Amino acid sequence: MTAPTGYLSESSVDPPDVLFTIITHAERWPSRSCVADLERELSYGDLVGEAGRVAGGLSDLGASQGSRVALFVGNSVDFVVAALACMWIGAAFVPISLSDPPERRSSIVADCDPVVVVRAGRSPEAALPAPVVNLGVLATWAGEPPPVASDPGLVAYCIYTSGTTGAPKGVMISRSAFSTSVAAIGTTQKNDETSRALCVSPVHFDGSFSLIFPTLYFGGYLVIPDRESISFPRSYFNALRRHEINTVSFSPSFLRLLMTAGSLKSLGDTNVEVLALGGEALSSSEVRSIWEAKPSIRVFNRYGPTETTISVSDLELAPDMLADGYVPIGPPHPGSSFHLVSGDGCLVSDVDEPAALYVGGSQLMTGYLGAPELTSSVLRSDVVAGQVLYKTGDLVRLDRHGRYVFVGRADNVVKHRGVRVSLVEISEQLSRIEGVLAATASTFDDDGSLGVAAFIVAEPGASPLQIRDRAADLLPAAMLPDRLLLVEELPLTTSSKVDESRLLAHAGMSPWAQPSTGAATPPRADP
Repeated sequence: MTAPTGYLSESSVDPPDVLFTIITHAERWPSRSCVADLERELSYGDLVGEAGRVAGGLSDLGASQGSRVALFVGNSVDFVVAALACMWIGAAFVPISLSDPPERRSSIVADCDPVVVVRAGRSPEAALPAPVVNLGVLATWAGEPPPVASDPGLVAYCIYTSGTTGAPKGVMISRSAFSTSVAAIGTTQKNDETSRALCVSPVHFDGSFSLIFPTLYFGGYLVIPDRESISFPRSYFNALRRHEINTVSFSPSFLRLLMTAGSLKSLGDTNVEVLALGGEALSSSEVRSIWEAKPSIRVFNRYGPTETTISVSDLELAPDMLADGYVPIGPPHPGSSFHLVSGDGCLVSDVDEPAALYVGGSQLMTGYLGAPELTSSVLRSDVVAGQVLYKTGDLVRLDRHGRYVFVGRADNVVKHRGVRVSLVEISEQLSRIEGVLAATASTFDDDGSLGVAAFIVAEPGASPLQIRDRAADLLPAAMLPDRLLLVEELPLTTSSKVDESRLLAHAGMSPWAQPSTGAATPPRADP
């Protein structure tokens, strides 16, 4: 089968390697400041010099092309140095969350089998099943830096993400795919030497890479303080002003945190010109709230599973795109392709017909570390002749304008009261109700049946009854939540997404699980 016209993005020459580009900046602008946290600032020359020394230290410890180095390092200048040092010698860096339970950290380190675990000053002490070395010790290495690895097929990094099995799986991304995505993101956003970016997303979540590496790739200035120092709205906006930030990127959940705290209006008092959102579905009301705070800001909707390298689509939004009440995702990056596939394996091009999204092209992962069967189950060569495609697990449709619209995870579209409904659409419509600041919908076990619960952050004085009455005007009966609860906030996971498990637990509800008969909707997965 071949893809219909318009599904394939134009091909392009492979962009320059991320590391080589940053080294070139250091040669051209050795004294230009490029990255800072709360404790130190490095110029491009300093950054490359320190990365070269750490690369030498790692090489002495046995790290080399094709090996892995775990980074037990939080948001900081240290993370950037360590990541570049790993790529320098051709080793893959594996970010480990500082806040994960010890058992999960240990299982990830054991699974990726690193030559060494690198930790930095602020990282907590932890018992890990591999040798641990301090970054400061590596940075004292003396001698000529080792040769810079240049093979585009080498794995740049390995990110661990959860799936339907609940077991973390390592997604391996090649240097080529990494550079392609970074170049496409920065080109779309128009990053350049004047870009000043503030990173709030955690570095063990690849969404943070959409800001860290395009900023440095295009010669800009990156501020990457520890997350705790900017986790509250007031401190976040203070940092934006103090560092004269003009480019930001975070999850819609963090946006909702700013909205529910009443702080989003402060955006108008900053220099922010570019705001990119990704990692979760975005509602039209949330985008409009950004423009209400600062009409001139450029807002991007970013889409891309980890397996397609950071993001595979970045769309600059305009008011007319939201006229139908939803936020579209953009076309694929150059060199990538989108394919909508029906349940019987046929390609879909009809308007408004939800279908499974498969992604092809130069940004696909190398595979899951140590899991060839799992890899072959999602990297498919039997959908479009001559192409390997990644099965995203997402449902997408084409609207009447030919734009792609994210419907939800395949397991986020559930059969409720005998009708297929999208939890994303329920959340979207609830967010449109006056007085609702943020909303999310989830499934729960309703006495053995699938129930839909809506958790809402509302303005003072709003009542569940008023919101439900208004919801009945917007949603068909099958989409009305079985339970509607007002909450003070939508808690976030360490990846800055809504923590639905905590919401359900606090409400005394159990997550919906597929009965052993297999007759109902499967449990939800972390995308």
